[in-house]
Amino acid sequence: MSPPRHLIIGGGLAGALLAVLLARRGHRVDVFERRADQRVRGYEGGRSINLALARRGLAVLQDAGLGEAVLQRAVPMRGRQVHPLDGEPSFLPYSRNDAECIWSVHRGRLNHLLLDAAEAAGARVHFHHRLGLVDFDARRAEIIDERDRRVRWIDFDALLGADGAGSALRNAMQGHADLHPEIAPLDHGYKELEIPPLPGGGFRIEREALHIWPRGGYMLIALPNTEGTFTVTLFLPHKGRMPNFEDIETAAQARAFFQQAFPDALALMPAFEEGWIGHPTSSLATLRLRHWHLDHRAVLVGDAAHAMVPFHGQGMNCAFEDVAALDRLLVAHDDRAEAFAAFEAERKPNAEAIQTMALENYVEMRTSVDDAQWRLQRALELCLAERHPGRFVPRYSMVSFTRTPYALAFERGQWQRALLVDATRGIDDLAQVDLATVDARIIAELAPLAAESPEPPL
Repeated sequence: MSPPRHLIIGGGLAGALLAVLLARRGHRVDVFERRADQRVRGYEGGRSINLALARRGLAVLQDAGLGEAVLQRAVPMRGRQVHPLDGEPSFLPYSRNDAECIWSVHRGRLNHLLLDAAEAAGARVHFHHRLGLVDFDARRAEIIDERDRRVRWIDFDALLGADGAGSALRNAMQGHADLHPEIAPLDHGYKELEIPPLPGGGFRIEREALHIWPRGGYMLIALPNTEGTFTVTLFLPHKGRMPNFEDIETAAQARAFFQQAFPDALALMPAFEEGWIGHPTSSLATLRLRHWHLDHRAVLVGDAAHAMVPFHGQGMNCAFEDVAALDRLLVAHDDRAEAFAAFEAERKPNAEAIQTMALENYVEMRTSVDDAQWRLQRALELCLAERHPGRFVPRYSMVSFTRTPYALAFERGQWQRALLVDATRGIDDLAQVDLATVDARIIAELAPLAAESPEPPL
């Protein structure tokens, strides 16, 4: 029998990595990407340019033999540098273990590396091509060449949708599968800017940090790049409350807003007006589906199945875990429908958990990090992590520095958050915490986390 033919719709991060893994297993793989080959044209912005690579995503890349190459193009971030409106910036480490960090990676460079690996593995990548109609009964897909509108019908064994939140495959599946999509738009949008390197080279602000300017109802963040730049992202309400994107109509109004809300950040951006005009304002939403697959014929991964807001930096990491799980389950099950069903059963609860945590983390980033009570709870959290290693693990650490399933991290995090709130109620100093009582509760009620494989080499 000839190997199965998989058509992957979408050549972004998840689609390219899925092509690598399936092609290496001998599957016939064709990837159809609507955009041009950005290895030739260069990366075009609009979507988030910088992404945070966490332990779980790095582990998937390591297993694929690509981790070292990715880390050569990444910058470690060991904590949050918080920039208050008044006062000096302060550094809040993610962990007391300096080896626990997240990595700032450039979306375009990572995509290029994965596309190269996919083609090296034997996958065929077709740019300027999009999915049109699908005849699921005949298992034939209409593929349209965007350059000349030429149409081809291509036979497939399975369609794999890695084409993002606006997935064409998901739209095609809707008349055949009970997807029941629920889209929850966030009333905040984002716009990207850039802090350039110093004139002689080098970083203008702390290199190994995720920078945050929290302002309660909105915020600014900055992630480092290897060449000394920082990708800056403003998250702001679309309309209704002040300030908002709708009321900032000109670059001059934007400068006045930044001068009031982020004066130290503005001073780092000499080409502020050009950046403001040159980058669009984009929207954010959470997508939930009842089902991710259509028997043995189609399945969705990554944002096509579970788009999320970016405030936990886990969209890419979650998608990479999807890809690894789907690859593993296709090997474990002879029946593709069983593999797709097992994939959905395993990954859907985890995706829904990280979607919820991402929404919660937005409030933490824009408000809590500048709150004295939250900082006290954070100090206690780190203290308890040292006193109970492997048992009391901060939720952020479980998500970013371990491969703990998201659903389990969410469940344990809820219990731990309640403990921190109880232990710090009515006090303002860590020395006032009744550690003996807290220790006893942890030992009695919180089981140790399952041991993991060692950290991937850095």
